[in-house]
Amino acid sequence: MVYVLAIIATTLVYMTVWYGISRLARRSDVVDLAWALGFPVLAWAAYIVRPQSVFPAFVVNLLVTIWGLRLAWHIFARNRGKPEDKRYVEMRKHWRGAIALRTYIFVFLMQGVLLLLVSTPVLFANEVQTPNIINLWQLLGVVVWLVGFFFETVGDAQLSSFIKKPENRGHVLTTGLWKYTRHPNYFGEVTQWWGIYLLSVGTGWGLLGIIGPLTITMLILHVSGIPLLEGKMRQNPEFAAYAKRTNAFLPGKPRQ
Repeated sequence: MVYVLAIIATTLVYMTVWYGISRLARRSDVVDLAWALGFPVLAWAAYIVRPQSVFPAFVVNLLVTIWGLRLAWHIFARNRGKPEDKRYVEMRKHWRGAIALRTYIFVFLMQGVLLLLVSTPVLFANEVQTPNIINLWQLLGVVVWLVGFFFETVGDAQLSSFIKKPENRGHVLTTGLWKYTRHPNYFGEVTQWWGIYLLSVGTGWGLLGIIGPLTITMLILHVSGIPLLEGKMRQNPEFAAYAKRTNAFLPGKPRQ
């Protein structure tokens, strides 16, 4: 119980601090940075609360830290020098009164809840004592994580390079990893969390850690990932043709 309360308290304080930062910066999209960095923060907080944590937990935390720091840098570089993300601007326009409180609850605290849900395999890996060795499930988890890291990192890099060229404005990236899936970065992100789950599955509560990858998979496929992004692109004839021949998520051979 102490462990659970400590993690919840850490999440509450962490998201409240980021809310304060958002008030100073006068933009709510800093919550995207809070999201990326929150996973390493929770992972190492759990590691500290459970000082008997062993090597497998350290590996989980290391991989989560690499993922979180890379994503945070990508978000920072993408948003640097740009106005606030329109998603948050539009959100505030639909609220009447108590905007500051609504932002705190529905943007920052809600992200904190999702942060806890997605982090469940990490938290279980740190909470439950396991043999101080890496087993076959955990080795498989590392391999799966590496595949996901490749897709997310390379996919993001290819898209960033494409967007920077003025001649590509209004066009759709259809080469590299984007030839095989319309969202290699999202596929990579989800795959990494399934890898983290496999790393934690050997713990006593590990099976419950499936809440994490299921949550991030649902968010990407049905909520804030693919539907939100593609909703803005459906009117582009070039994207419509691209979508007909290319899988939305799982990589595959392009259709004729």
